[in-house]
Amino acid sequence: MAGMETPRLLIVNADDYGLTTGVSLAVLRAHRDGILTSTSVLAVAPAFEPTVGWLRDCEGIGVGAHLAAVGEDPPLLSAREIPTLVDKKGQLPMSWRQFLPRMAARRIDPEDLRREFTAQLDCLQAAGLTLTHVDTHQHLHLWPGVAAVVLDLAAQYDIGAMRLTRSAAGSPVGRVVRRLSNRLERQATTRGMRFTAVATGLDEAGTLDQVRMVAAVDRLAATGAATAELGTHPGEADDPERDRYRWGYLWPDELEALVAADVRSQVERQGFVLGTYADLLAEVGHG
Repeated sequence: MAGMETPRLLIVNADDYGLTTGVSLAVLRAHRDGILTSTSVLAVAPAFEPTVGWLRDCEGIGVGAHLAAVGEDPPLLSAREIPTLVDKKGQLPMSWRQFLPRMAARRIDPEDLRREFTAQLDCLQAAGLTLTHVDTHQHLHLWPGVAAVVLDLAAQYDIGAMRLTRSAAGSPVGRVVRRLSNRLERQATTRGMRFTAVATGLDEAGTLDQVRMVAAVDRLAATGAATAELGTHPGEADDPERDRYRWGYLWPDELEALVAADVRSQVERQGFVLGTYADLLAEVGHG
């Protein structure tokens, strides 16, 4: 697709800013020295408070809300305020595998979800961040009940774009993701939300070394879409704070790929222009 007259927008987003100090530093380095243009911030994460000021002062990076109702870190609200979201110890479900069956069985009150997500959005705004997009930890907003809450809050907080998760995998999970993603695309369009036409990074989550990142850029280019997103998870190699997150991600490999000259060259050869969700919104004069 190289040589196209009309440049295409590529948003390169990093999940989990605030997860650890090393993850936050890696995000900033990948933006400063590499192709990273955007990040989604975890208000519940341990390193959010000590590192959010760095992000606020980082020129040119797009910032979104990475709303969390699962994971190792505690919610912002107490168990009394969101009783159906937490266990007796006040802890969130560890992953979507525990959360979604409870949501499907209507054991989670959407109003508890709304209260916790509202607290997280308020926290991000109170920290001085201007939010251009919204998404969720472990892609929970693909689920219709969660999507409804997130779409409502996006409108309330004047957040005009949503990251829309895609999968090309032939597995049962991949097929479910595609079905839910197509449904969410229709919902988001009805609500006037913007999103990229194509995206990758879910199927390769945590494994995007330099070779795989170049291949991911090529796959996005091959679609011919005018807007695309590459989702990433950079982190520093020496990061003891990350030991509590046993996800098996190759954080430092993704960081090195994001700052690699060969990856940047491939982005340019494929006719992409790097940008943020603010650039996506500017295309239609949002706000």
